[in-house]
Amino acid sequence: MRGHGGTDTAYGTTPAGTGGQGAADDGTAASTRWAGRRMLRRVVPVLAAAGLGVTGFAGVAHGRSATAPGPAADRAQAATATFPTWGTRWVVHASADTASPAVGMINKTAAGQDRITADYQVDTGRRVCEGDACSSYMAHVTGPVEGFLTVVAVAIPEDRLPGIPVKDGPPPQQPSASREETLRRAATWLTANGGAQVPYSQTAYWKDGYRQDCSGYVSMALGLPTPGTNTVGLATDRSLTRPISLGELTPGDLLIDADGTSDTRHAVIFEKWNDAAHSSYTAYEQRGDHGTDHRSLTYGLPDGDPEFKPYRPVVFGD
Repeated sequence: MRGHGGTDTAYGTTPAGTGGQGAADDGTAASTRWAGRRMLRRVVPVLAAAGLGVTGFAGVAHGRSATAPGPAADRAQAATATFPTWGTRWVVHASADTASPAVGMINKTAAGQDRITADYQVDTGRRVCEGDACSSYMAHVTGPVEGFLTVVAVAIPEDRLPGIPVKDGPPPQQPSASREETLRRAATWLTANGGAQVPYSQTAYWKDGYRQDCSGYVSMALGLPTPGTNTVGLATDRSLTRPISLGELTPGDLLIDADGTSDTRHAVIFEKWNDAAHSSYTAYEQRGDHGTDHRSLTYGLPDGDPEFKPYRPVVFGD
C-alpha cells in the first residue's frame, strides 16, 4: 500500500496537550456531552413550535430564570448567550484561527467545568474535529476568558451556535506561491505529532484539517483548501497541475501515479536530484504503514515505477 484518495470529512482539534486527545479525557465527559445533546434535540423543536427563541432557551438550560426580562435585558440576551462545554483543556485563541496564539483555556482541570458566553461566531472555512464532533465555526467568547474558541468544544448537537450571529470570516485560503514555502510546509509533518511524523490514514484528518493520506499531504504542502483533493484530482485538474518532463523537475514539483485503485495511487513532492545522472531523487511523501517521510526514491525513473508521471503545480506560475 502506498497512497490513496479519500473522503471529504475532516478531523482536527484545538484542545491543548498531545495527539489531540485533551478533549476525550474520560467516559464521564462523553456521557455528559451527549446527554446535553440529546436534551437539546428533544427540547429545541418544542421551543420552536411554541415560538420561543434558542437564546431564551439557553438561559433556562443553564439554570437562569425563565421569567420574561425587560426590554434592556432582551437586547443583551439577543447579543449573547451561554453554552455548556465538554472535554478538558480547550485552547482559546487570539483570533478566529486555530493557528493564532493562545490567550487562555477553558476546562483546565475538569471536563465541562466551564460555561462559555459568546456574542458572535465566525465561519473560518476550515473544519476541525474531535471524535465525531466537527465544525468550521469559531465562537467569539466573552467569558470566562475573552477570545475565540472552536464550536467543537461546545456541548450542542449543531456545528454552529444557535441564536448567535455569524460574522464574516477570513478570506478563502489561497495556495502558496513559493516553492520554498511548499517544501517548508511539507517538512512540518515530519515532527508535527509530538516530534514524530503524522501517521498515515485514509479516513483520519490532522489538526490542520488535512486528510492524512498522500494527496491530503500534498494539498497541505501546496496550501490548497482543506481537507485536500485526491490523487486523481492532483493529476487531472489543470487548475492545479500540468504535465512536465522528468528533466524539468524542480523543487516542489510532483510525481503522481493516478492509475489503479486507492490502494495503489500515490503522489510525492520532489525536492532534489541525488546525483548528476538523475538516478534517484529526494522527496517528501505520506505513505502507508509509516506516515510522513523524507527519503530517496526512484518513482517515475527508468529504473523505478514507470506509472509515476511528473507534474508542476500551476500556482508556481512557470
